[in-house]
This record gives sequence, structure tokens and C-alpha cells, in this order.
Amino acid sequence: MSAFRELSTSDGADLAELKTNMNVDYVISYHIPPDKAEAEAGFIQLIEALTRVGLASEVRHGNDSSVLVFVKVASNQYLASQIYRERLQDWLYGVRASAPEKDVTKAFENEPVTEAERLRLVYLLITKPKNDGGAGITPKSGQWKQVASIFPLHDHSFNSSWIKTWSTKYFLDEVDLDNIRNKFGESVAFYFAFLQSYFAFQFAPAAFGFAAWLILGRYSALYAFANSLWSVVFFEWWKKKEVDLAVQWGVRNVSRIQHPRTRFQWDHEAKDPVTGELVKYYPPMKRFKTQLLQIPFAIACVLVLGALYIFCFGVEIFLTEVYDGPFKSYLTFTPTIILSSILPVLSAVLTKFADILTERENYQTSDAHLAGLVRKIFVINFITSYTPLFLSAFVYMPFGNLMMPYLSIFTATAKRFYPDKSMTTQEFRINPDRLKGQMVYFAVTAQIVNVALEFVVPYLKRVAFKKVESVQAKRAASQDGEIIYDAPEERKFLQRVRDEAKLEVYDVAVDYREMVVQFGYLTLFSSIWPLTPLSFLINNWFELRSDAMKIAMGSQRPIPWRSDSIGPWLNALGFLSWAGSLISSAIVFLFGGESEGPGGDPSNVHVVGLLVTILFAEHLYLGTQFVVRYALGQMDSPGLQKERKERFAMRKQLLEETLGQDAMEAAVPPTPKTGEKITLVALEEEARRLSTSSGSGTPEQMFWLRQQGMDETIAIGRKLISQSKPRNNGKSTIQATFETVEEAVVDELLSSILSLRD
Repeated sequence: MSAFRELSTSDGADLAELKTNMNVDYVISYHIPPDKAEAEAGFIQLIEALTRVGLASEVRHGNDSSVLVFVKVASNQYLASQIYRERLQDWLYGVRASAPEKDVTKAFENEPVTEAERLRLVYLLITKPKNDGGAGITPKSGQWKQVASIFPLHDHSFNSSWIKTWSTKYFLDEVDLDNIRNKFGESVAFYFAFLQSYFAFQFAPAAFGFAAWLILGRYSALYAFANSLWSVVFFEWWKKKEVDLAVQWGVRNVSRIQHPRTRFQWDHEAKDPVTGELVKYYPPMKRFKTQLLQIPFAIACVLVLGALYIFCFGVEIFLTEVYDGPFKSYLTFTPTIILSSILPVLSAVLTKFADILTERENYQTSDAHLAGLVRKIFVINFITSYTPLFLSAFVYMPFGNLMMPYLSIFTATAKRFYPDKSMTTQEFRINPDRLKGQMVYFAVTAQIVNVALEFVVPYLKRVAFKKVESVQAKRAASQDGEIIYDAPEERKFLQRVRDEAKLEVYDVAVDYREMVVQFGYLTLFSSIWPLTPLSFLINNWFELRSDAMKIAMGSQRPIPWRSDSIGPWLNALGFLSWAGSLISSAIVFLFGGESEGPGGDPSNVHVVGLLVTILFAEHLYLGTQFVVRYALGQMDSPGLQKERKERFAMRKQLLEETLGQDAMEAAVPPTPKTGEKITLVALEEEARRLSTSSGSGTPEQMFWLRQQGMDETIAIGRKLISQSKPRNNGKSTIQATFETVEEAVVDELLSSILSLRD
């Protein structure tokens, strides 16, 4: 891990092995199975598949059971054609406002290729199905089961500068986000943009929460209302902000371009009724029947995880509120030990089952598959994260006294370990500070533990595994006597690549999940402890930097996927914002006031008042959401202005190309200064046309020949005005006016006919 240690030093970017990636686009880690014939056959298929799609390859030794295949595009001209085709596709799907320049060279001069764009296109060449022009290589699947991973190499010079810059800045700006986008793609950039916006928005609830903690105390109705209003404003503002970012980054509506899943199992091919093309078809009803399994899946999650929490909850209540025997201070950690040991296993099993269920739903595109998986993971996280607080707020505090008979089970069990009857108990009483203690744990302690589990523990594991592998390599070398040496000029570079190959794959969904869960704590339960927003504000400052370090040092470089939003996590935020208005109002109703809760007696709960409060809070939330959405909709943004500007320029260019510049200028209508420019030649031509036609012209034609030109129209109009009389009384004045107009029309008609004959 020397390369990673060097990265964190001030001169890490100056090391020679960190300066270059040898023009490598991707590295493929190929696992060598025990059967050498099978290994050689699979390796030959791999190299041939890469070569067929225009990729050059080099192979180097990985470790005792793998080789590393280095991949790059053999022809930059071929890559340029692929990028140009993608940009043209973007225009056809409405991602770009205008088509790229027809001159390819000029197109790339006006819009240079970013590193993320290049890496994304190369990855698609490697993984796309063969019928779509790719090599069809899918790691750990089918004939490619020996392909362990496909990953790009880190740019350690950029990573070092990135970490140093962020460690000295309080806020991120547009340049920082653009740099992330150019290196890691819009998907990762959207996460950091969301986290930065979330962090900036937290200053308001943090300040108000601190004031509420000093003045109002906990369970404040005013704080709950302000917190709910904040969640609405942030949610609606972010929906507008992500559209703005998508326009600025040129990925608006990019979700319309769906990448097919290689594991999609189509039922049959059918002709598309619109395009007439043969498309792979899977019956929607068949998928719907599989999706119905989500209902028993959610029920199973509630039953399994709920049973575990209820059991640990009962044990905790007994040990903290009833038990008063030996080792009490140590035994109180029993529920935590049980949850810490069993909950991760159960969560992993349920997550694996969710992955299998989503796979069975057989989505055709990657985005649809991800959305289906996120919905299931959100259900699991909702139960695992918020169940303890739900049990304390809506079971323990209102119905605690009714739990006492059931706690006798734990009392009888405990007495079996004390045959001398030395165990003592105490009278059960509701602990009014239990909710606050839990909230402090989730807002402070759990955040610190999460940072340690997310960053420190993986680092220590890598260091330990590195030492173990070093010992095993020396032992194997002493036994076999064969060591594969690297070329001196490549040794440090190859060692860095081998280190990166052992890192975990970065999944931005994990970071989104963490922030969405935190948002839930803030909207649902922060009225219990008003300092919650302040705690999260401090945590998220470090979270921004630790997530950057996790990408730069703790995981493989992510594939630079494009995205136009935060995806299905936006729906999760909206649900938590809405649920927060209900839960926080219920908590304030139950625990607000001097009594601070029902005290374990359900008779103290006013059910009708509780339901009315929840109903009123929901309607107030919906009304506030409508007002905020309307107000934000009236605001303009740089991204939308840019989009309108680009579309206007595109329409103007299209008209000029279609009609020509001269036609565009000639289409200007006459002005009062220029008039209609009717000449004697024009009048004679019109009279000649009418005289040669059948009859003397239609009434419609004669109607428009009574006045020739703007000047004559003005003269007759002035004459009519001068001959008009003020209105005195009724009918005689109207008749006189009609007579005057009739005389004027007849005079002009006669004069026009005479002029035409002459």
C-alpha cells in the first residue's frame, strides 16, 4: 500500500510511478482457474473479443492466481467516431439542444473530449453486447466468470491535488464539481453536489435548533414546524437544482438513453409497432407477477428485523429498568452485542435476497434494475435505522406499564443463574430521557462509528492483508523457487496496479443510502433533540472529505457513468419529508408540554386529538409544498437560461439553413417609412391581369383595388374623419354618418375605375 501512503504525503504527486498511467484506459483482472487448459482457452477468448472491437491489449503478471490485461483504444480515430456517434445520439434523444458540427475536427475543437467521456465509451466497448457493437464481456458471469474485475486506473496527481484542496476549503464551488464530473462522471458529481447542497442548507436548521435547545427545549411545536418547512424547501429546491446542473453539464434527459442489461433474459423477439424493428420482448405481466413478491418481502423484513429489535428492546428494558443484580453495568451492553453481531448478518441476507428478487424481475435496462433494487434496500434500511426510535416513542413511552408482565419472562430466566436467590430487582418506571439518549446516539455516536467503519476499518484491513500476502508470497517463493520479475521501469507502476486491483468497487448508492438515512433522522425525530441538525452539519463537513478520500484511496476508480439526477433516491427523500410531517407532529402531541409523555399509561393518550393533529399536519405539509413549489417555479436559473439560449440559437440556425440568410432578411415586413412601395408599373400590371381574366375580376379582387398603397389609405381615412359629425342624438346622426361614408366610397370607386381604364 505504499502508493496510497505516498498519496497522502505532500510530495505524493511528484513520484514518478504516480505521474503516468502508461496510456492505459482499463485493466482487466483475469483469475486463473486450476485447470490450465480452461484458463488458456478463456484468456484467448478474452483477447480476441477485445481485439475485434478495436482495443489493444498487453498482459502482465498479477499474482499467483491472476494476470492483468491492460487495455487501450488501438485507434484514436475510431474512438473519435464512437464519441461523435454518441453526441449525435444525444441530440436525437433531446439531451443536446443542437446537433454536433458536421465537421468532426471542428466539433472536437469546439467541445473537447473529457477524460470521463473517453473512459465511459471505452468501458461500453468492452461490456456492451456483441449485437450492439461491444465485446460483451461481463465480469463474473457466464463465459467470463474468470474475469474478476474491469477498472480504470486512478490519476494520483489529480487525487493528491483534490484531497489537498478540499482539506483547506469550507465550501465547494462549481469548479470543484466540474473537476469531479470530468474525472469520475456525472453520477459521482451529482452525489457530491447533493451532499454540498444538503450541507449548506443545514445551517438554517442548525442555528434554529440551537436556539430552540436553549429557549424552547425539546418537543417544541415551533421547532417541528420550522424543521418540516425546511425539509419541504430543501426537497423542492434540490429538484430544481438538479435540473439546473443537468443542463449545465449537458446531460438533461440523458436518462432517456437506456443501456441494456447483459443479464436480461428476453422471452421472444417481436416487431416494434412504431419503428418496425425486431426488439427483445419480455411480457410485462410476467414481470408484474414477480414484482408482487415485494409485498411478502417487505412483510418478511418487518417480521424478521422487528422480532430481533423487539427481543433486544425487551432485554434492554429489563436490564436497565428492572434488573438490579450483579454485573448490571456490564450486562446492559448485552442488547448492543446481540444487535451488532446478528443485525449485519440479517441485513446482508435480506440485501442478498433483494438482489436475487430484483434479478428475477428481469429488467431490460440498468436504470430500471437499479431503481427496483433501491426500493427494496430502502425498505430494509428504513426498518433497521428507525425501528428503535419508533418502539421507544410509540410503544415504550405510551404502553410501558403494560409491558411489565412480559418482562417477568426475563426475570425467571435470570433467576436460574442465581440459585442462591442473590438477584434483586427494582420497581419498573418509565425513563423519560430514553428517547433523548437514543437520539443523541444516532446523531453523534453512530455517525462517528460509521466514519470509522467506512474508512478506518477498510484501511486497516488492507494493511493487514498486505502483510499476510507478503508473508505467503515469500513462503511460496522459497518452496517453488520461481519468481516472476517485473521490468525495472515498470516495477513500481505494476505494483500500484496490483494494489488497485485489490480495492473494493466504489458504489455511489452506498453513500446515497447513508445520506438519505441521515435525512430521515432529521425530518422524523429531530424534535426529540433540537441539536440534531447541528450534529449532522459538523458530521457532513467531514463526510464530504472522507468520501473524497474513500474514492481516491480506498476504492477502485469508479466508472464515469452519466446521470441527470440522483435517481430513485429522490423519491426516498420526498417520502421521508412527507413522513416527517406526520411523525414529528405525533411526537410533539404525545410528549409536548410539562408532562413530557403519557408516562407508560395508554389512558393518557388522546387518540382523537392525535389523529386530528396528524391529519392537520399532513394537509399543512401538502399546502406548504404547493406554495413552495409554485414560488420556486417562478424563479429562473443559469441552467434554464442556458437551455433557452441554446434552443433559440438552434432554431435560428435551422431557419437560416432552410430558408437562407437572404430570405430571412427579405421576410421583414414593410414599415411606415418604406410603405408598400406600389408603383405605376405595378398598378398597370395588376389592371392588365384583371382585363385578361374572365369578367372584370372577382368581388374579393375589386375590394382590394379601391385604395392603392399606404398613402391613399391614409388620405381617405383622414377625409372620412373630417366629414364625420359629433354624436348629438340617436338615429339621425347615425344615418348621416352612413350616408357620408357611402358617398365617399362611391366617389373613390368611380375614381379608381376611371384611373384603371386610363
